[in-house]
Amino acid sequence: MFKRMLSAFGVGGPSVDTVLDSPHAAPGQLVTGQVRIQGGSADAEIGQVVLSLVTRVEVEHGDHEYGGVSEFFRTVVQQGVRVPAGQLVAIPFQLPIPWETPITAVGGGQLPGMTVGVRTELVIAGAPDKGDLDPILVHPLPSQDAVLNAFGQLGFSFRSADVEAGRLHGVPQELGFYQEIEFFPPGQFAGAVSQVELTFVANPHELYVILEADKRGGVFSSGGDAFGHFRASHQEAQGTDWASAINGWLAQVAQRGHANPAFGGGHNPAFGGQPGYGHQPGYGHQAGYGGHHGYGQHGHHGHRSGPGIGGVVAAGAAGVVGGMVLGEVVEEVFEDDGGDFAFGEE
Repeated sequence: MFKRMLSAFGVGGPSVDTVLDSPHAAPGQLVTGQVRIQGGSADAEIGQVVLSLVTRVEVEHGDHEYGGVSEFFRTVVQQGVRVPAGQLVAIPFQLPIPWETPITAVGGGQLPGMTVGVRTELVIAGAPDKGDLDPILVHPLPSQDAVLNAFGQLGFSFRSADVEAGRLHGVPQELGFYQEIEFFPPGQFAGAVSQVELTFVANPHELYVILEADKRGGVFSSGGDAFGHFRASHQEAQGTDWASAINGWLAQVAQRGHANPAFGGGHNPAFGGQPGYGHQPGYGHQAGYGGHHGYGQHGHHGHRSGPGIGGVVAAGAAGVVGGMVLGEVVEEVFEDDGGDFAFGEE
């Protein structure tokens, strides 16, 4: 994004500039580029060139919530790099994007509140020296896009998005956090449900879709949360009529305060209604999808978007980002926060 001087070498030392071939990515894909180190006034020795993926995560502690930067993937690109005075050293890299990486772009634009960046560190004499921080736009997988498009078709309004530290019961996760995309419900459900939260957990073979509806309390009923849980292969998810399934699930939540255990058969979603995202038998199909390892690595960046989802996010986010460019958003979020913690892959 821009050159940073390496403070460990003082005035006249080398600078680093990480250049991405493209800022667009999707879960399961590779981000490629070069780490360019421009030599300073004297030769320099760099122990390691390290790249990591970072995002902002909200952590609940008691009655309080605070935010910090989570490093969720880290790799050593090269070791023992000699940078001659005045010369440019370019180090190519390929950085895999974990399948559970938060989505930061929907409908061709940035998803407000969401930031993922590639951070560059150079280890010099055993001590890290932070270099570049480059934002990337993580687009939905086609299977995730199908779900998001249904929210637009049904008339949901975007409310907010964030990443929460923690794990979901009954859902296999590699990372220690999950993304929540919050929507206001369509008008016909507004009296019964205050908001609906959408969470994706993906892996190479399948997609988990978790829904949480905040039910309003009334004179003769108490409020509370209702959960929906669906698992299917990516191919099945793309062919599902999500608008009908979500609308039916939400109607059940509004009427009874819990989700109907199933909607139809075949490839239609089956949403579980018990709290805690408990898994029920019969969600999707598990066998025979080993051939989808390459899913998401053939140019599917989620740029295609169904009716309204881009407008839904843009309308709900009006004024949130204002005139700030993506790089400024990333710098502000990542540098003006309460901490730096790590959630590694298992």
